[in-house]
Amino acid sequence: QVQLVESGGGLVQPGGSLRLSCAASGFTFAYYAIAWFRQAPGKEREGVSCITGSDGSTYYADSVKGRFTISRDNAKSTVYLQMNSLKPEETAVYYCATVKGACSGSYYLYKYDVWGQGTQVTVSS
Repeated sequence: QVQLVESGGGLVQPGGSLRLSCAASGFTFAYYAIAWFRQAPGKEREGVSCITGSDGSTYYADSVKGRFTISRDNAKSTVYLQMNSLKPEETAVYYCATVKGACSGSYYLYKYDVWGQGTQVTVSS
């Protein structure tokens, strides 16, 4: 069964950090790109970052460049999203999703095969 499970969300103060994890199972992880998306209440889903399985190439939304870092451990079939200097407007449910192949600058337009259930990130004092 193909599955993605996110973890690591929670409540953090503005300027704080969180690391999200996306654990995959049921497919050959290294052949697939993994992307992170987020959706705040009343807003459209937004692409955050993407990482390719084969070469580790990465893409980021302009709004998170320099603050967020995506990485992956193919041996553990897990992708991480390190989020630093978090802002209140980044409060959202964060999802990971997967598609076979490589990321590109338009990763947020891909039709993803599998989505996780999401993890809530709340940035508030």
